[in-house]
Amino acid sequence: MIGRKRELNLLQECRDSDRSRLVVVYGRRRVGKTFLIREAFDYSFTFTHTGIEKGTYAEQLGGFWNSILAQFNLEAERPKNWMEAFELLKTGISQSTDERKSIFIDELPWMDTRRSGFVKAVASFWNGWASARKDIVMVVCGSAAAWMTKKILQNRGGLFNRANRTIYLEPFTLAECEEYLASNDMPMSRKDITLAYMAFGGAPYYWTLLERDKSVDQNFDTLFFAKNAPLAIEFKRLYRSVFETPEPYIAVVSTLGTRKAGLTREEIVHLTPNVRNDGTLTELLENLELSGFVRRYSATGKIKRESIYQLIDNYTLFYFQFIRDYAGKDDEHWSHMRQDQHRVVWEGLAFERICLQHTRQIKSALGISGVATEESAWVKPADRNEAGAQIDLVIQRGDRVTNLCEMKFAPGEYEISAAYEAALRNKMEAFRRETKTKDTLHLTFVTTYGLVRNRHASIARSQVTLDELFK
Repeated sequence: MIGRKRELNLLQECRDSDRSRLVVVYGRRRVGKTFLIREAFDYSFTFTHTGIEKGTYAEQLGGFWNSILAQFNLEAERPKNWMEAFELLKTGISQSTDERKSIFIDELPWMDTRRSGFVKAVASFWNGWASARKDIVMVVCGSAAAWMTKKILQNRGGLFNRANRTIYLEPFTLAECEEYLASNDMPMSRKDITLAYMAFGGAPYYWTLLERDKSVDQNFDTLFFAKNAPLAIEFKRLYRSVFETPEPYIAVVSTLGTRKAGLTREEIVHLTPNVRNDGTLTELLENLELSGFVRRYSATGKIKRESIYQLIDNYTLFYFQFIRDYAGKDDEHWSHMRQDQHRVVWEGLAFERICLQHTRQIKSALGISGVATEESAWVKPADRNEAGAQIDLVIQRGDRVTNLCEMKFAPGEYEISAAYEAALRNKMEAFRRETKTKDTLHLTFVTTYGLVRNRHASIARSQVTLDELFK
């Protein structure tokens, strides 16, 4: 298995425990949750069931009943409700000869149809029966991270504080994607891996779709632009699987996709039709953040620490940039865009996002892993007297040094010109003036292959290369 060592150990520890354990596993769609759990339990469960996507109450209840009948030697009438269904599960589990009874319920949120009483039945099953034994390990899993958080982990009823272990499964890092490709005898340069990561992010499923005999550009053509391209239709499935009513979420992320640095609540309301600045918007933004599509941060130096919401899901952003409005029939569309300015600009912006997703590696390369830090961004709007300025990654350190990070995705070593050096000095001065910081400012360049050693390169106090993002 690639990565996931800590998560695998946690699951196996619960599997082999001498007490009953309730384990909650969640994370975005396509991140490998089901695969991880099956591997941890050697694909052997006393009982396992998967919810039905968009299934009705009757379909969910009937599917659960069928799973029980298929996996236990029982003859029972169809349960009338979830309480009866879990009573039937108790009977089946009690008759099992397994020394350690393992229960795996996948896509739990899909089973919770409106006013079904499902969560109460799960709580009753666990609190009133399973937790009183010593031989049960129950793993519940779901892609709807917001549902899993609010209905299970933050449940105010019977499931409050009941989970013995919680695993939020993160997407793969660049290094883990490289390891996956190597394990499948699919050698790829780190620059090409980075290009794929710009569109796929770290969702392992997307990486399984790459074909070994094709280049990155050819794979993009096949997966995104050819006839019946599998990832051209992934967008709606992705949001439909995570949110019961996906339309308002899609409306908000569509708005966020128009602004690289993100938007405040007021800006989202102003730019999104039929969205009001009320509790509904709060819930939408919280759920998008919990699900990993959006990050919330505060801009450096703002007196009013107003939250900014930024769309960070790589696939969603690629979809908005290149797929949503594509109406062509060119099966080699991406390959033909190799020198297109639209693609070049996208690569630069996407690389900045990858750097934000690998701040741990950047800090390690700078030798400040052990220093307390706060990561943010800084934006200075243009005014009558001065052009605007922006720094996408500001690392404020506990040792009174602030790293201002410039990210450049270049085909070779990046060359700082005299004009760019002057612009950087002006930007640093504007940052110091606007934020009133007393910290020492270090300009850090994060680039593909480093900087050309010319007389202007000395403005950079430190450098981080693509190789170091793979550590």
